[in-house]
Amino acid sequence: MKQKSKIDSNSFYLSEERTFLDGPRSRFKEFWFTLKVQYHFIRAFRKLHFIGPCVTVFGSARFEEDNIYYKKAEEVGKALSEMGFAVMTGGGPGIMEAANKGAYLNNGFSIGCNIILPFEQKPNPYLHKWINIPYFFVRKFLLLKYSYAFVVMPGGIGTLDELFEALTLIQTKMIYHFPVVIFGKAYHKELYRHIQTMAKNESISQEDMNLLFLTDSVEEMTQHLKEYAVKRFGLVKKPMETRWWFGETRPKRT
Repeated sequence: MKQKSKIDSNSFYLSEERTFLDGPRSRFKEFWFTLKVQYHFIRAFRKLHFIGPCVTVFGSARFEEDNIYYKKAEEVGKALSEMGFAVMTGGGPGIMEAANKGAYLNNGFSIGCNIILPFEQKPNPYLHKWINIPYFFVRKFLLLKYSYAFVVMPGGIGTLDELFEALTLIQTKMIYHFPVVIFGKAYHKELYRHIQTMAKNESISQEDMNLLFLTDSVEEMTQHLKEYAVKRFGLVKKPMETRWWFGETRPKRT
């Protein structure tokens, strides 16, 4: 019964977001939904405030440990942690778990922004800190907010959505020109070719191609991020000051 009630609660959040997208509702319902969204934003800001410079890794939740891309994502997570970045993912299984695992087992800092689904996507076991988010658009915002670079591993529609969201915000200068690494040349060759076609037909500018770095090499990724994230933004390891009157403490790696 306890498990059923948990599923019912998660189904409520999903149906609530779906209802919100259906069109106008009563003024009170719209106002009440806005307050709940605001609550989840503030709760997330409080919990993630001290996580430090991050790199967010996007990728499929469906790959198992024996998959080559899972193993590569572990290497990516390890390399990012060695550079001093906290590794942030969507907190679930597959590529997300692998990147978190690579950082976690290498004494790096591993974070997850987990989405609440009807049959509950559980946070993976390789997280020092995580937060459960009931709304997709809140989660997407958090995955972008704290990162100075984005690594896009092989994935599905959700991964492409996250990739193009990041590129759109960078292209329109809503966020800084943070590097976007697309990992997996063979997997992403048609996608990359299509983006080149867009540039050729001038639906995007040719310089927008500079937003992307396509590679199969963890070493090349590391060098790219050192040049276009660490060096460009002058990133150094420096803990943020806490304020005791806000009840703040630095995150512990337990």
